[in-house]
Amino acid sequence: MAEADPVRPKPRASAPAAALLASAFVVSTCGLIYELLASTLASYLLGDSVTQFSTVIGSYLFAMGVGSWCSRYVRKDELRLFVRVELLIALLGGCSAAALFLLFPVVDHFRVALYGLVLAIGFLVGLEIPLLIRILRGFDFRETVSNVLTFDYVGALVASLLFPLLLMPHLGMIRTGFLFGIFNAAVALAVLFALPRTARYRSEKVASLLVLLVLGAGFVASDRLQRWAEVASYGEPVIYATSTKFQRIVLTRRDDDVRLYLNGNLQFSSRDEYRYHEALVHPALGRVANPRNVLIMGGGDGLAAREVLKNKAVQRLTLVDLDGEMTSLFSRTAMLSKLNGGSLTDLRMTVINADGFRWAREAAQNGLEGKYDAIIVDFPDPVDYSVGKLYTETFYRAARKLLAPGGMMAIQSTSPLVAPRAYWTVATTLEAAGLQTRGYHVYVPSFGEWGFFLAANGPIPQQANIPPGRFLTATIDQRLFDFPPDMARRPTSVNRLDNQVLVREFADAWDKYEG
Repeated sequence: MAEADPVRPKPRASAPAAALLASAFVVSTCGLIYELLASTLASYLLGDSVTQFSTVIGSYLFAMGVGSWCSRYVRKDELRLFVRVELLIALLGGCSAAALFLLFPVVDHFRVALYGLVLAIGFLVGLEIPLLIRILRGFDFRETVSNVLTFDYVGALVASLLFPLLLMPHLGMIRTGFLFGIFNAAVALAVLFALPRTARYRSEKVASLLVLLVLGAGFVASDRLQRWAEVASYGEPVIYATSTKFQRIVLTRRDDDVRLYLNGNLQFSSRDEYRYHEALVHPALGRVANPRNVLIMGGGDGLAAREVLKNKAVQRLTLVDLDGEMTSLFSRTAMLSKLNGGSLTDLRMTVINADGFRWAREAAQNGLEGKYDAIIVDFPDPVDYSVGKLYTETFYRAARKLLAPGGMMAIQSTSPLVAPRAYWTVATTLEAAGLQTRGYHVYVPSFGEWGFFLAANGPIPQQANIPPGRFLTATIDQRLFDFPPDMARRPTSVNRLDNQVLVREFADAWDKYEG
């Protein structure tokens, strides 16, 4: 009987192999973080989050595919190339958020810079995994591939959880970019020290230390870089800036003018905000016989609440705003609470920090149907789909259920001059939800011509009881409902959750207006 061939043992994982597998986890996490950073930053600066996320992620994945395909032309010295790729990714990815923020206000073709950087990082990231697999080719192939891909996918999961839950709210985009650039450079350095026979890679070791030094300095200076970018973007001294779980809050001040920006979009100027907020609130409250119980959706700065509380009939006021840091800021900061008249700490006020869309749909089920004599809807403009859902037929149907008999709703609805189709889409959508509407507009110097709607379950009174204000009077109230031909109503579609036509119409109009 022939003697059986001895079974050849599989190569066992060594310390160098373990270091390379661990690096697969780190580089995968870093790669997805850069992808999320670019997508989020694009949505902040360019609006329309769905379009920005879709195009940035698609471009990034395409570039990764090109990088993977090009790895076939690497014939030798894969380790040296892997280290150099890691250092390039560390520099480009680590500095990406800071560079894009600084470039945005000074570069005419910002999208070229954005997508050029996305494609470059994606190409380099696409080279990483093929190079790792080839460096590990001395081990069992099936086990190597499965291990590398496992660590790669687990790293992607970790990044997708860390980014929204920890990194964005606590570190912000610029600091997050530098931190993960440091991780990429650290992988390069760790691999050089973990693998044998790397003494000849002295220049790569020095380069790794220099890259770590640059990125570490950037991490320390992140706040200063953010301020420089924001000052360049806003053209005004920044007095406060923070990133919350939901948005970037920036306050600027020049002389007596305090301005609030959310994700780069102006929300108010203290010099003329009274025009906006008087026009938002009093035409609705003044058409309700006895507005005892009032609801504000949005308006976390407390300025609409200030106007509501001027009405002596109001006994209870509820404000629903997504961001607790926003309402806290305007409650505890003396300058800001003076601006809103202390409305957020008034004894009649109840502040609820919740998603307005979900809260409105649940409120009627929780015994609030028909409770509110007036509802003031003061959401930001529909710059993306996450805000656009607050202008849909679904939302307005939920809000309608909360109105008491004879109740009135007021909705801020963007500019009927700049974006007339977007403006009248709000009317079409309100009417599709079963509400009667009357549109009106006011000139606010910091915004231009701005539009609103009154909505009710029945006829809307012609006359209103308007309290004395800095701008609005009973006579001016009547003039607000007169539209010149260039702002007159035109046919529009209903804004629904499954189409979000309002977001596209808003973006198209403002893109044309801003050139």
